[in-house]
Amino acid sequence: MSKNPPSYVATTNACKLCTPLGAAIAFKGIEGAVPYLHGSQGCATYMRRYIISHFNEPIDIASSSLSEKHAVYGGGPNLKLGLMNVTEKYHPALIGIATTCLTETIGDDVAMFLKEYDRDVEGEKPLMVQVATPSYSGSHMEGFHDAVASVVKTLACDSKETKAGLNLLPGFVSPADIRYLKEIMEDFSLPVTVLPDISDTLDGRAAIVYEKIQSGGTPLAAISVMGDSLASIEFGHTMAAESGGSILEKRFDVENIRLDMPMGIAATDLFFQELQKISGGPVPEKYQAERGRLVDSYVDGHKYLYGKKAVIYGEEDLVVGLTAFLAEIGVMPLLCASGGKSGRLKERITERCGELLPEEPGVFENMDFYDISEIAESMNPDLIVGNSKGYPLAKKLSIPLIRVGFPIHDRMGGQRILHLGYRGTQNLFDLVVNACIAGKQDESPIGYSYM
Repeated sequence: MSKNPPSYVATTNACKLCTPLGAAIAFKGIEGAVPYLHGSQGCATYMRRYIISHFNEPIDIASSSLSEKHAVYGGGPNLKLGLMNVTEKYHPALIGIATTCLTETIGDDVAMFLKEYDRDVEGEKPLMVQVATPSYSGSHMEGFHDAVASVVKTLACDSKETKAGLNLLPGFVSPADIRYLKEIMEDFSLPVTVLPDISDTLDGRAAIVYEKIQSGGTPLAAISVMGDSLASIEFGHTMAAESGGSILEKRFDVENIRLDMPMGIAATDLFFQELQKISGGPVPEKYQAERGRLVDSYVDGHKYLYGKKAVIYGEEDLVVGLTAFLAEIGVMPLLCASGGKSGRLKERITERCGELLPEEPGVFENMDFYDISEIAESMNPDLIVGNSKGYPLAKKLSIPLIRVGFPIHDRMGGQRILHLGYRGTQNLFDLVVNACIAGKQDESPIGYSYM
């Protein structure tokens, strides 16, 4: 299977999102933080609308609100004025500043502007973290990981005390996944710093009084002592070499354990094995029970899934996890696609799934949905697994779409989808099996009501 490169450069319905959007979500997972885009107002408005549609939560993203003249004269004055206004209105503990295509293209020196701001503005000022995130340099996942790395680089320290506890850098997963991961750490009696922690900030309670900055997020005090941890566990292998975990390892000698997302039994087993090593204790009984029920359900549902064929798309590390999970339950991945372009997607899928698949799937990076649809239509898949942007293709092919990841814009509860661990795998397994059963019912001229 091959895809000939076009003689032009164009994207039709991208299979990725803007780089600063990922940075804004990462900053929303930090206590008392306000994301701030140094760019035009339209960028912030679009990203707010996009994020709100998935999480169904209010989210403010501040902006320098640059106009045409600032493309000529520079955006420094607007950046400083915006920082003053955000500080006055929100009283944030931290402002996370992400650049956009405009300010990166005109070459605004944000670091210099921030030094001038610190020098010229009197009074107490919030912490500032900056990250360069032009969208032409990558996807929302680059923005997310680069923001996390900038937070660690700027705020993390080493108190020289005895090392204890664990850092967990889970990548871009759902608030429900974060809550489950924290539950696991608590049951292993492992003090943990999760960065970022969007479990409350992007899936909060109904509030009687509106909060300008939502409660929750990774405490700044915890970030400052991440260098004192025994180890870091970082999910994903496709991010840049300088990640949050690698910075902690290089600066503070905190061992960085990189794992694939724990999706499926095999990957989750590896995750729990690492927790056993770090904690020195056994896997708690409740998770052994979850694993046992999951194995039992694999046996129960195998007859509905074996030989089914799937198209998978999304963020690279999510695609790796989903592909391995589907291969584990007997579904044949035909096409694994991502808008990312790390150069490591095919390698990771081969390492994770090589022994599980009778033949290698088509693995493509830097894809848009025009390309995905063109290839998928010739493959006769039984189901599609990915975010809501694949709905037109699923409708065209009259096959089920298993909605996972981000964004979920056409269903409720995207922020509560559980993907990780034994519990998340059980959730995904049931979704896939029931989608296949529903597909058979819909195809049947008489239907049936008993499995």
